[in-house]
Amino acid sequence: MAMFAVVHHPDYVAPAPARSGYQWNKNALVRDLLLGTGAAIDWVAPEPMPRHWLEAVHDPGYVAEVLSAQVPREKERRIGFAVTPAIARRAARVAGGTHHAALIALERGFAANCAGGSHHALHDSGAGFCVFNDLAIAAVRLVEEGAAQRVLIVDCDVHQGDGSAALTAGRADIATYSIHAERNFPVRKARSTRDVALPDGVGDDDYLAALAETLPPLVAEMAPDLILYQAGVDPHADDRLGRLNLSLEGLAARDRFVAALAQGSGIALAATLGGGYGDDAMAVAHRHAATILTLGTAYAKSPLYVDR
Repeated sequence: MAMFAVVHHPDYVAPAPARSGYQWNKNALVRDLLLGTGAAIDWVAPEPMPRHWLEAVHDPGYVAEVLSAQVPREKERRIGFAVTPAIARRAARVAGGTHHAALIALERGFAANCAGGSHHALHDSGAGFCVFNDLAIAAVRLVEEGAAQRVLIVDCDVHQGDGSAALTAGRADIATYSIHAERNFPVRKARSTRDVALPDGVGDDDYLAALAETLPPLVAEMAPDLILYQAGVDPHADDRLGRLNLSLEGLAARDRFVAALAQGSGIALAATLGGGYGDDAMAVAHRHAATILTLGTAYAKSPLYVDR
C-alpha cells in the first residue's frame, strides 16, 4: 500500500491557557484518529522554524515577545489566548512543520502538517487564534532558499486569509487565493491575489462551482511549483464559527478537487489543518482527519506520487 507523509510533533499538543476559546486537544485527537484508521502514514517530526525565518516575515520585536512568552496583553487579546512558553514552542514548531511538509511534498508529491494554517497572524501581532503565520513563513523560506520558484497559498478556510495576503503582498513568486464567507471574521479584509467572497449559507453545489470557476485560472496563470493548502473544515454546516453550509461530502469533494487540480498540473501539494470549531471536539477532529485521508488517498493513487 502506498504511504503518505503526515508531519506531527508532541509540541503541537500544548496545555490550554486559561480562558481560551481554542480547542487545544484538537491536534492530538486528529493524530489519534489517523493512527486508528490503520492508514499507511509516514509520520515525520519537524524541527522548529529558525528564528531568522520567523523574522523574515514577522517583526523581530514581536518574534522576541512570543519566543520569550512576554506578549503584551493587547496582542494576546487579538490572538485569543495567552502565549505561554509551551504555546511559544508550539508556534515555532508548527511553522517548521509546514515548511517540512512542503519539502516532502516537493519530493514526493504530497504531505500534510497535522497543525498549521495560521493565516490571520500579521507582521507585528497574532490574531484569530494564530501566533505565527506558518503559511507565509514557509512560502518565503521556500522561495528564498530556492526550494521552489513559485508558491501558491490556496486558502479554503471559512475565514479570509488576511494575514497570508498581507505578509506576501507585492511578491511575484508567492500568490494567495482565499474562498471564504464574506460576512465572517476578519471584519477588515486584506486583498489576496484572488478573493472569492461567498454569502452566508452557501452549500456544496454553489461552493464547488465557485471553486471550479476561480481557482484553475489562477493556477494556470501562476504555474506554481507548490500549493500550500489551508484546508480548514470550518465551512462545514455545523461549525461554530462558520457561516457556510457544506456537508462532509462537500468538504471531501472540495479536497478532491484541489488535489486533482494540483495533480493534473504536476504541482506538489502540502496541506495544513486550518480552522474547525465546535462544542464536540471529536466531531471536529473527524472532519480534519477525513480531509487528510482524502488528500493522502488521492495522491497515493496518483502516478505522480513517489512512495517512500
